[in-house]
Amino acid sequence: MKTTHMNKNALEYAIRYGFIVLLGGLALFFSLYANGFASPRSAVFIFQSVAITGILALGVTCTLVVGGFDLSIGSVATSSLMLSAYSMVVLEQSAFVAVALCLVMGAVVGLINGLLIVKMKVPDLLATLGMMFLLIGLQRIPTQGNSVATGMSLADGRVAEGVFSEAFLWLGRHRFDLFLDRLLPVPVVIFLAIAVIIWLFLGFTRHGRLMYAIGSNERAASLVGTNVQRYKIAAYMISGVLASVGGILLAARLGRGDIASGNNLLLDSVAAALIGFAVLGAARPNAFGTAAGALFVGILLQGLTMMNAPYYMQDFVKGAVLVAALVFTFYLSSRRGGRRNA
Repeated sequence: MKTTHMNKNALEYAIRYGFIVLLGGLALFFSLYANGFASPRSAVFIFQSVAITGILALGVTCTLVVGGFDLSIGSVATSSLMLSAYSMVVLEQSAFVAVALCLVMGAVVGLINGLLIVKMKVPDLLATLGMMFLLIGLQRIPTQGNSVATGMSLADGRVAEGVFSEAFLWLGRHRFDLFLDRLLPVPVVIFLAIAVIIWLFLGFTRHGRLMYAIGSNERAASLVGTNVQRYKIAAYMISGVLASVGGILLAARLGRGDIASGNNLLLDSVAAALIGFAVLGAARPNAFGTAAGALFVGILLQGLTMMNAPYYMQDFVKGAVLVAALVFTFYLSSRRGGRRNA
């Protein structure tokens, strides 16, 4: 009896803290074997890269909560990057107009995704996959597949006279001074603020609890009077807006509309959101787990890069870690549930 109790406690600790131990072990491993990994400069780079991925992953988390999934976030972010650059460089608009256009675009894409899924009954994977391909093609049409940069040549032979606003570049490049000369990039501050807001919204508000109820049992949530369709559409709109925020920050950091800069955003953000299932034994989408998953992906990629691992190995390693984390989470959770039923 005592042995069974000890095994049960060990299982509970493994489920709850296994990922945190793995995250700490990964950071320790790279600190020992990747020269310069433990430096403040490396930490700043990790957090800056995590910020954009994490913001997109938080959007995915909102759709996962209501039992959906958004594959269009990477293309929304890239479209936002291109739209902000095009509006300032070619259309010569202000930073405010560029940001507003991107946020509206993200909300509209999310609305269309939501309507396709809840009104037209298109499966979420198919609807958002179709939107992904549509946006990939649409964002290339105005520039004929070229990136947007200051002084670029336009199709009619003119030279673009617009420039990236200093206020816009501030969003991606400014760093707040902390104690002991530590610097905190603006995108990290924005990511942390969004993470806290999504965490509070999902975990501590009536609307967040209703979204979890929809994801757990949509029919039961509907029977008690929940407007399921409205909440699902709202989740996709949140995802679209957050993806556009990620694109804005990426454009502000790069200072150009690089058509290929968002290629890995979808895979990294989805990995972060799904790895979040394993954090603290949640076994469900949650904002804290997603933020931890984004940090895990950032540490992993930075460590592999600093160890000179071939670039083509990074996706394989990310996939292997993702599969291991999900198997670890759901296998151990199923064992816990089986023991409780017994």
